[in-house]
Amino acid sequence: MTTDHSGPPPSPGTEAWAERSRSQAEAFDIIGERYDEAFPHKEGQEQHTRRLIELLPAGSHVLDLGSGTGLPTARQLVRAGARVRGHEISPHMIELARTHVPEAEFVRADIMDLDPDERRYDAVVAFFSLLCLPRAQIPTALGLIRAALVPGGVLCLSMVEAEADDVPIPFVGARVRVTGYGRAELRTVVEEAGLVVEDERVVSYEPGEGAPPETQVFLTCRRSA
Repeated sequence: MTTDHSGPPPSPGTEAWAERSRSQAEAFDIIGERYDEAFPHKEGQEQHTRRLIELLPAGSHVLDLGSGTGLPTARQLVRAGARVRGHEISPHMIELARTHVPEAEFVRADIMDLDPDERRYDAVVAFFSLLCLPRAQIPTALGLIRAALVPGGVLCLSMVEAEADDVPIPFVGARVRVTGYGRAELRTVVEEAGLVVEDERVVSYEPGEGAPPETQVFLTCRRSA
């Protein structure tokens, strides 16, 4: 992927942003079950979740930001005793998640709708969800996530390593807009949002269904007191 130069992306709260969110949600409605079929091997994501579980006591409140079908992350967390709330923009994905992980709570919400005053979490997981935002909005989203964490709370996130900003690409039968960073720049963006990076893992991944190979970056971060 290369950086898109088609003009500045819309800002949250505008009609253009609402249209962009609708378009993204419709794309993931189309993708539905095919996401898990196209990405059947999620070892990096599963390992990262296991490391998070080791850091948290049972009963911890965890937000799964961009929860998709609920697999594998929400299911892993629930089985470990966490109380899980998932935010997802796609109604169809929410239906699937509620079927796969009935013990969790799933609500329709944009990442930028996160309200730190509504609820605080011991941990937030954001696996491949921030990449659905333009670069201009990612620092704001990270600030909202930090504010939604309790002091000392943990953020686990992953991105695909790429130089891209809100680029439209064909993806599992639909068309979505995606963003990426090089791993050093990603660390900088996260740290500038007031989060401490405690662990970084890089995974080479080859999806199914003819999708191109990708490099995935997983970060474990913590909100300082």
